[in-house]
Amino acid sequence: MVDMSHTNNQIVLLGICSDENSSHLKGTAKAPPLIRKALHNGSANLTAENGISLADTAIFTDIGDFEIAAGKESFMAIEEKISPILQQGNLPLTLGGDHAITYPIMRAIAKHHPSVTILHFDAHPDLYEELDGNRLSHACPFARIMEEGLASRLIQVGIRTLNLHQKQQAEKFSVEVHEMSTFDIAQFALNLSGPVYISFDIDALDPAFAPGVSHFEPGGLSVRDVLTIIQKINVPIIGADIVEYNPVNDINNMTAMVAAKLVKEIGAMMMATNVTEQQSMEI
Repeated sequence: MVDMSHTNNQIVLLGICSDENSSHLKGTAKAPPLIRKALHNGSANLTAENGISLADTAIFTDIGDFEIAAGKESFMAIEEKISPILQQGNLPLTLGGDHAITYPIMRAIAKHHPSVTILHFDAHPDLYEELDGNRLSHACPFARIMEEGLASRLIQVGIRTLNLHQKQQAEKFSVEVHEMSTFDIAQFALNLSGPVYISFDIDALDPAFAPGVSHFEPGGLSVRDVLTIIQKINVPIIGADIVEYNPVNDINNMTAMVAAKLVKEIGAMMMATNVTEQQSMEI
């Protein structure tokens, strides 16, 4: 059992094994242990590109995976898995699972960070009012988040499936949508004032880089595009989720390795942007 009794801006890794609200293909609930396996498979070390290592530091801890039972009550209780981490002054880095989990996570985040910007990487806006009668669908989390005022700003990057309904929803909630049709990494700037929560759907990436997803959408971001954006963040990253990796469609575990790379790079940036004097001696 991990000792969570001290407040130290720890990065706390946990898995939420839930895909009940997936609309097309189940399988993302199996992702968290496979991402961990890739992270520790020995083919690479745990040092990120900014020079910070996740190995042998008390700042990065892993509290394991949580199996989420079927039903709305169990799903919404995901908030209760995140709340203790925040109550101790620590920072959650969550492995999904499908993208529906971001909604209950943000319910917990908003209680501790009432004015947070969400940086959302995705092929899809996930702004549907409902999908197939399900308001908790993985196609709807950001509609729920914005209508409840759980974030002050929502920035979406990688979008390439913006239909009329979701365009109207984006306008309604003042979402800043950066579509791939006009995306230019050389000119891209976020202009953040912080704090920031990162929600990363693996299908933001082009399927050439990450085939292990439920919804293939060509024309996406490269891994390097994503790293360039994340590494330029200069405000506190107070939490993150990495979702929608579906091992059912993966090839040679390559998407698991991409997800593990994201854990390493996002985790290291969370350390860098929340560093304290005590932490700087431990890193």
